[in-house]
Amino acid sequence: MADLKDFAEQLVNLTVKEVNELADILKEEYGIEPAAAAVAVAGGGAAAGGEAAEEKSEFDVILKSAGASKLAVVKLVKELTGLGLKEAKEIVDSAPKAIKEGVAKDEAEGLKKSLEEAGAEVELK
Repeated sequence: MADLKDFAEQLVNLTVKEVNELADILKEEYGIEPAAAAVAVAGGGAAAGGEAAEEKSEFDVILKSAGASKLAVVKLVKELTGLGLKEAKEIVDSAPKAIKEGVAKDEAEGLKKSLEEAGAEVELK
């Protein structure tokens, strides 16, 4: 089984030139036409890389503005962050400002929803 994993690792890491050489060898020496397989291997690697880039696991919750209910937003920022009233007010006054950084998607969306319900304008990055 380990040999097959090593072989698969070698196949995945082939350069375009090496894939073309392998295709020529398979065709000339074994009579196998590997065009569809080569495209699938090359395309599969690109698709997997694209999905990994799209899937983001950590988000920053950015307060863009406090909106009309500044006092409510200050109180909520204080509650959500565990900061004192003065520190929470400073964050709200200096918007746009990160409220929390590197949080999970669910937590970030929950924070955003809470802040928006209080009247703030929030962005996830």
